[in-house]
Amino acid sequence: MGFFNSELFIDYVTNAVHPKTWMCGDWQKAFLSVAGNEFFEHMHENHDYWKFIDKLKPLSIWKLKTYQKHELYDKLVERLAKEMPQRQELPNQIIHTLEELNKTPEILSIGFARRFATYKRAHLIFIDLKRLASIVNNPQYPVRFIFSGKAHPSDKAGEDLIKRIIEVSRMPEFIGKIIFVENYDTELAKLLLKGVDVWLNTPTRPLEASGTSGMKAVMNGTLNFSVLDGWWAEGYVPGGGWALRQENTYDDPNLQDQLDAEMIYSTIEDEIVPTFYERDIEGVPQKWIEMIKNAYFHIAPHFITKRMLLEYDNKFYKQLFEYYKTLSDNDYQNLFKFISWKRKIYRNWDEIKLENIEMFDSSKRHLPLGDKFYVKLLLDLKELKPDDVIIELIFGKKEEGRIVDIEFAKAFDFVGCEGSKSKYECTIPMEQSGVYNFSIRLRPQHPLLAHKQDFYLVRWL
Repeated sequence: MGFFNSELFIDYVTNAVHPKTWMCGDWQKAFLSVAGNEFFEHMHENHDYWKFIDKLKPLSIWKLKTYQKHELYDKLVERLAKEMPQRQELPNQIIHTLEELNKTPEILSIGFARRFATYKRAHLIFIDLKRLASIVNNPQYPVRFIFSGKAHPSDKAGEDLIKRIIEVSRMPEFIGKIIFVENYDTELAKLLLKGVDVWLNTPTRPLEASGTSGMKAVMNGTLNFSVLDGWWAEGYVPGGGWALRQENTYDDPNLQDQLDAEMIYSTIEDEIVPTFYERDIEGVPQKWIEMIKNAYFHIAPHFITKRMLLEYDNKFYKQLFEYYKTLSDNDYQNLFKFISWKRKIYRNWDEIKLENIEMFDSSKRHLPLGDKFYVKLLLDLKELKPDDVIIELIFGKKEEGRIVDIEFAKAFDFVGCEGSKSKYECTIPMEQSGVYNFSIRLRPQHPLLAHKQDFYLVRWL
């Protein structure tokens, strides 16, 4: 259409979650006890409210998280006792799994629960099963992975991922350490989000549109470990979770998967496990609690529904409403005039003629720094007036004979008429030496155009 990516008018608003819906009751009570009853009213606008978490003692926070974990494991035992026989698991596997869950509820637990689309790469941690087995079966610092989710009925690859998880969970070295919970729903999501210690997300870059489960995890004192994609690219702060780098290293997706899997294993072994299991004399992981506080203070306030709604309102809805009012004023006379102007543009657009162009000829002599580059145009605009159009001198990067990325642009000045023709000039001081690629763009201009791409007509002169 004659515009560049950097000129797109499209903007975005990052998703958010509703704290009163997704923050469990225990955390709500804890915050209200130290921040007061106005906490939920102002939590999106005043970060100082989140500082009240410093008033909660680390032991109190740890007891709260431990209680949530025990609640999760009680429900998991109850659900799996019903689900595993229904999916024809072997009796000894059922008994072993339930025994493991009953006797080790305080094990480091990593949750992965969401829609099982292939780009979310639920298979990553299974790339090196020997390495994974050493992690989950560490005699001093064991780890458990809890999976849940659903695949679209038509998504065979997504269903195969679920089958693979269940297949691995049946292997002797992974019984009770790799868990898959069926019938994923809102109730189970809330249990997992508050009960696990780490929320894992491993999408293929850059396919994660936003994601909200990690935001919900933050609201419940659960730390995120994710690829820097989607919301985590904005939300991640060092000391408030863990991240895999944003850029791909390999073009080959299989090699990239292997690298990411290796980074996941190493991060769990070298950073997550030591932080979780390092305890003080009261049995509290002080560094872990500090990370929970960092996540609450530095991350959570930015991903609250009220912030999102206000941002939509300020960035889009107010402007649209004001634009509507402008068009509808005077019994829609402004709109009728605007439509008439557009029709005039349509009638004349293809008839506009460049009569003459004069510019500095860089082929004849070098343009010294500080000198001025100039272009003069003479246009026959037919029925149009000079202020019906805007002419821009655009400098940018050129590939295969055309500019593909804009560096900067400057509008021509209307300097008068020569008979029925319109004269324009543009002068730019040269502040840097080098080769300059430029083009001249003509487009309609009107105060009621919502943005410069609102009218698709563009001509390159």
